[in-house]
Amino acid sequence: MNDIITKLLEISKRYHEIEGSHGFEHTERVIKLTKFLGKKLNANMDILLPAAILHDIARAKENHALIGSRISEDILKELKFKEEKINSICSAIETHSFSAGRKAESIEAKILSDADKLDALGAIGIYRTATYSGENSKSFKDFLAHFDDKLLKLKNLMYTDEAYKIALARHNYMLEFLEKIKQEIDISDFNSSV
Repeated sequence: MNDIITKLLEISKRYHEIEGSHGFEHTERVIKLTKFLGKKLNANMDILLPAAILHDIARAKENHALIGSRISEDILKELKFKEEKINSICSAIETHSFSAGRKAESIEAKILSDADKLDALGAIGIYRTATYSGENSKSFKDFLAHFDDKLLKLKNLMYTDEAYKIALARHNYMLEFLEKIKQEIDISDFNSSV
């Protein structure tokens, strides 16, 4: 299986046309999170790891989860994966996205979805949001709005209790960050006699 994982990592790297907020570094963090959660929750790592590696190979495209699952199906067939595993891996990829609105069913799909959302929270989430805002010429107001529009909702969308615990800590860190930003905007973060 290690040779297959190495091949999948090479393939995934080639598909990542963009870096920054959704580049291969994001995939590497999602892989680490899925390994951690997968071990705790006794997931089938033969499904979970390939799904994590391939989950964002179509990220640059609209409806990336669906398109990515179709591309992954072809890749997995070429690598001689069994049909049952292909179906499970592709289902996890197809349902991982917060934006797609599809529910994850298997424990592996739930873990992948949770890991992907966890990488949008906390200090990493703040970094990714700032990077995305810069890459896309978003205003400071848009940067802040993204927290309310999406990021602060994510902790309540976790499928697993293990992920929720991590999400809660990262969510609270973002709240502290937003409070600090508010103080600085209001210039209430220091006592001034000016």
